[in-house]
Amino acid sequence: MKKLWKIKRAGNINNLQLTEEKLSPLDNDKIRVTTKAVGLNFADIFALVGLYSATPKGSFTPGLEFAGVVSEVGKNIDQYSVGDKVFGVTRFGGYASIIDSLPQYCYSLPNNWTFSEGAAYPAQTLTAWYALKELANIKPRQNVLVQSAAGGVGYQALQICKSIGANAIGNVSTLDKKQFLAKQGYDSIFIRDTAQFSQQVRKLLKDEELHAVLDAIGGKIQQQSYNLLCSTGRLVIFGAAEYTPKNRRPNYLKALFKFLSRPRYDSLELISDNKSVMGFNLIWLWDKTEVLQPMFSDMQKHDLRPHIGKEFSFGNALAAIDWLKSGKSIGKVVLKVD
Repeated sequence: MKKLWKIKRAGNINNLQLTEEKLSPLDNDKIRVTTKAVGLNFADIFALVGLYSATPKGSFTPGLEFAGVVSEVGKNIDQYSVGDKVFGVTRFGGYASIIDSLPQYCYSLPNNWTFSEGAAYPAQTLTAWYALKELANIKPRQNVLVQSAAGGVGYQALQICKSIGANAIGNVSTLDKKQFLAKQGYDSIFIRDTAQFSQQVRKLLKDEELHAVLDAIGGKIQQQSYNLLCSTGRLVIFGAAEYTPKNRRPNYLKALFKFLSRPRYDSLELISDNKSVMGFNLIWLWDKTEVLQPMFSDMQKHDLRPHIGKEFSFGNALAAIDWLKSGKSIGKVVLKVD
C-alpha cells in the first residue's frame, strides 16, 4: 500500500485528502522509489484551485519533485539498484509515499545532501536555470532583476547569477527576507514598494543598464520592470503570484479583475523598444528529455544547493500549502515522509 494526497477535481484545496492505494506491479522500464521528502511549488497551489493551464482533468495527486530510496527496479533497469538514494521530477503525483518513475527523470542524491535538499532542488533550479541561461541568455557582468528573491526560484536565481558572474538585484516583500539574504551574502536587495518600485531599482543600478528581469509576480511590478529594461533587455515570465488565493478557494471575481488589468505588450512596440518578453511553463518540457538532461548536467557543475525554509510532516500537507501561499515562506517548503 502507498499513501498519497488526492483531490477529486480542482477548485478547493480543502478537498485534498490523504488516501491509500494498492501498489500495482512495477513496469519493467521503471524504478520504484520510497519517498522521503516532497518539494512544494506554487504550481501545486494553482493546480489545486484550477488556475493552472496544465491541471489534470478529474482526480489527481499534486507534486512535481521528490527524493527517496530506490526500493525496486524493473527488469530492464541497469542504471539504479535497490538502496540507491535519488531525487527526481514527476508530472504530478509527487505527494505520495511511493513513486514509480522512469530512470531518466531521476538523479543520484549527492552524498552530503539531505533528502529534503534533494526534493527542493530539481523543479525550482530548472526553472531559474531555463529562464536565466536558456531564455534570458545572461552573461557575466550583466545586471539581472530577480523578483521574490527569497523564494525557492528566486534564491536559486541569485545563486546562478553569482556562479556565472552576473550582478543580481533582488526584491522581497518583508524585512526578515532581506535580512536572510544579507546573511547569505546578497546585499543588493530591497523591500519592494509598488509606488516607488522604479526608483528603488534605479538606485541599486547606479546608472547602469538593466539587462534581464526574472518575474513571477505580474501586475504593476511586471510592467515597471519591463519599462526599466535597457535596449535588448529581456523580461522572462514564469508565474503570476498576484493570483495566489489567500484562502483555500480562489476569489474568482478578484482574479478576473487582475486578469483584465494585466500588463499587455504590443508586438510593434516590442520592435521599437528593442526588448523581448518571454514566458514559459517548465512542465511543458516534461517529454523533452533532450532539453532537460543537458540542463541538469550544466546545473550540476555549479554550487546551487537549495535552502530549506520549513519542513512539514507528510500528513500535514494542507498546513504546508497554507504556509507556502501565505507569502511568509523563505526558500523551499518540504514535506517529510516517514
